[in-house]
Amino acid sequence: MTDQVTGVLPSATDSLDPLGDVEKGKSKNRAKVGSARPSSLLYTYGPGSIMDLPSFSVMPAGLDDWESIWKRREEIDRIFEPRLLNVVRKYRGNQVRELRPFPWQPKKGPTSTEGSDLGVPARVFPQWLRCTHCHYLGPLSRFDYKNTHPFRPDLAQFTHKCAASGKRGGWPAVPAQHLLTCTNGHLDEFPYTLWVHRGKKCPNTEREPDLKMFDANVGKSVGSSIKCQACDARRGMAEAMGAAGREKIPQVCRGRHPHLGEFFPGCEAKPALIMMGASNLWFPVTQSIIVMPRSDAEQKEVLADRLRVELNVDDLRTFGDQIPVIRALAGARNIDVTELDDEDIATIVAKALVPPTAEEASEDSHAGRDPIELLVPEWLYLQQPISFPEQQDSAGLMVTEMPRGRELNPLINRVVGVNKMKKANAVLGFTRLDEMDRISDLPSRVVPLTRSNRPTWVPATEDRGEGIFLQLDLDAVDEWERRIDDQPISLWTAHKEAHRRNFARRFSETAAEIEPDDRLPDPRYWLLHTFSHILIREMAMRSGYGAASLTERIYAWKATPEREAAAGLLICTTASDSDGTLGGLVALSEPDKLQGIVRAALRRAARCSSDPMCAQRTPSDPEDFLHGAACHTCCFVSETSCEKANRFLDRRFILDLPAQNRFTAPGFFGSIYGH
Repeated sequence: MTDQVTGVLPSATDSLDPLGDVEKGKSKNRAKVGSARPSSLLYTYGPGSIMDLPSFSVMPAGLDDWESIWKRREEIDRIFEPRLLNVVRKYRGNQVRELRPFPWQPKKGPTSTEGSDLGVPARVFPQWLRCTHCHYLGPLSRFDYKNTHPFRPDLAQFTHKCAASGKRGGWPAVPAQHLLTCTNGHLDEFPYTLWVHRGKKCPNTEREPDLKMFDANVGKSVGSSIKCQACDARRGMAEAMGAAGREKIPQVCRGRHPHLGEFFPGCEAKPALIMMGASNLWFPVTQSIIVMPRSDAEQKEVLADRLRVELNVDDLRTFGDQIPVIRALAGARNIDVTELDDEDIATIVAKALVPPTAEEASEDSHAGRDPIELLVPEWLYLQQPISFPEQQDSAGLMVTEMPRGRELNPLINRVVGVNKMKKANAVLGFTRLDEMDRISDLPSRVVPLTRSNRPTWVPATEDRGEGIFLQLDLDAVDEWERRIDDQPISLWTAHKEAHRRNFARRFSETAAEIEPDDRLPDPRYWLLHTFSHILIREMAMRSGYGAASLTERIYAWKATPEREAAAGLLICTTASDSDGTLGGLVALSEPDKLQGIVRAALRRAARCSSDPMCAQRTPSDPEDFLHGAACHTCCFVSETSCEKANRFLDRRFILDLPAQNRFTAPGFFGSIYGH
């Protein structure tokens, strides 16, 4: 795999875990413990997440600890995308000055050492481990660490020298799985000593007693149990689970952020038990844009950003009125200003000298931000085929208006082949227990990436790829949506009521302050989302890409005074290297191929092996699932492909299914049989 970022455990003198390389001449424990692709660090294992390694687990550290890595280079790579940077500032504050890629450097050959000093700092977490031989349970300091093979970081492990085992080197240790978290995103070790003694001290010793963790899967003793070696007290971890168990664990959150290495006391949220591998332990808050050809104003904004971050501010102040000097300074930094006249450069310098305001992202501005803002420029560009021939490859986007096949469904009125595209992504923070888009827009719910919660930069990636854009007939979509909304008792009513129940049961303690209906996508989104999923499943079999490599981007909103209506979808594949531009996906936009794919996808969606149960699935009180006639057999795709985690799907919105009940809806494409 290419474009991998090394995971680094910092040195013994660092504020992070002292598991780096030891003194010269002694047994060397190496700092590198693994590697991951930038996309994985962005969406799966970013700062604050728990990354499973073969023998233990680590947590990527916050951005404060990345600075020591960046200082190893005189120049720092940056990503200049004003549209994305402006959105980041709305979330994280106007002090954010730049987007940076992950600290990585390509190697010239398989045995070369370029970039070996770069990587993402990480802490060992959880820091309570269990011996696989004697079941001893204790903190990190009671175990030995070994990582000596220069090319096998997967062999790194903690070991425990059991008193009676006699095994040389000790027995492997594994992380203890139980953790405490809260809705404000704090994460802490489970207090095993207090738990086994029911909140009291061990009566037989003044010191911290030795504990053992036993696994039991017999009868009612499901789960682990903790035993104190000093007083023989024993207690099962099953007691800590569920609503009743939440009353038995500590009722006060200590406000710990392990990725920042600090405690933030004063948290009023109630802790909850969570397992280390739980899917709701870490949800990234990210934003992404498709890079489009820039206007002159946007190009000047990029140059201003580059001058601001790459040139010395004192030099800009001193020589700001000496244009030849500014041109020379820019040229020394590989900033191309040859096409700009002196007046343009003077304007750019003046803009670069304006410091970011101290205003932070407020609750009101954040709550009022519309996520559709990012999509509107992309939609508008795709509506202007006359400008397609003038596009420049350097912009990262090359699209071609494709002819419609004679047999393509008439409700699909435009096809655009995306020959090349570039996607810029930024991570803003993360949440625990519940995703950001399902709770609120309050910035206080997003866990910060820095100790001050005022980052001056955030991690970002650039991916390249290809895709296909399909646009539905806007008038037909408007008419179909009116028919959906006009039904007094219908499938749409059932989905709205299920969404309200689902919203009320979120882990978020701020959900009660939000109007659930404002968070429910319109019927046209359900239509396009379901259509996108069945196309992804069909295209994966014909494009040469795996289904998990295809992603969707849905453009679906009603007309407002500020913007036109939209009803389109982009299916694309992107990667941080050339693997995303092999041509297998955009080739499917050719008329003969595409009409066959659409026909086959609709036919497959008309029947599911779980019908009639799937075709009639409708949530009713107390059910609160956010899909209807959709399941793993017919509609669900990998969560790396879906922008809504397989929610808001229903085949009844795209087709008239043969198995109907009283909850009906007019299928946008009608009945597929006989066509």
